[in-house]
Amino acid sequence: MPASAETPATASSPVATSPTVDSPTVQAPTPQPRRGHRAYEDVAAIVSGAAVMGLGMHLLHAAQAVTGGVVGTSFLITYATGWSLGVVFFLVNIPFYAFALWRMGVKFTAKTIATVGLISAFNTLHERVLPVDGLPAIYAILVGSLLAGIGMIMVFRHGSSSGGFGIVAAYAQERYGWRAGYVQGALDVVVVSLAFLVTSWQIVLLSVSGVVLLNLVVAMNHKPGRYLP
Repeated sequence: MPASAETPATASSPVATSPTVDSPTVQAPTPQPRRGHRAYEDVAAIVSGAAVMGLGMHLLHAAQAVTGGVVGTSFLITYATGWSLGVVFFLVNIPFYAFALWRMGVKFTAKTIATVGLISAFNTLHERVLPVDGLPAIYAILVGSLLAGIGMIMVFRHGSSSGGFGIVAAYAQERYGWRAGYVQGALDVVVVSLAFLVTSWQIVLLSVSGVVLLNLVVAMNHKPGRYLP
């Protein structure tokens, strides 16, 4: 007898199935939105980063070394004038605040001004309570550069910068995806080249190694799209 349309399909017959309440389809998990840092986390990181960077600057300055960016520019000015490094660093940064306000917004600018002020204050504090005269130059330069790089990463990751070229580097990474460390390094070359006018070539060469170390630390640890706030 021929099978009719109502004949039920056997196990060997292909049957089209559709999802039911009893057999739900498997769905990929919904991506969770990125959550920014809390205010107290920003404050703690910026204060800590400023303290670390201020210590790095203190070691570099004690070795009569140079570095790139506005920090290096401040070193050159203090070597020529004898003025306080903390004060010079804060003042040299003032023109960059306008750029930060124009391109990065009020929040970033306010954080940067606070960060630069804290770095200046911590650097002055370190100078007064932590004498480091007599340290081998290579130790002071490499460790100082390492600390400065770590401090920069800490403030970068919390929506701030150490001012100066750091503002430009942070903008280039945010706007174009260029690594902040590489941008900072390119700008540093100009400043370090001027160091031959105020210090010995041996110190300049050691300083170059410190600049390379600092920017490698930033470039390897602060890549666009890798860090989730």
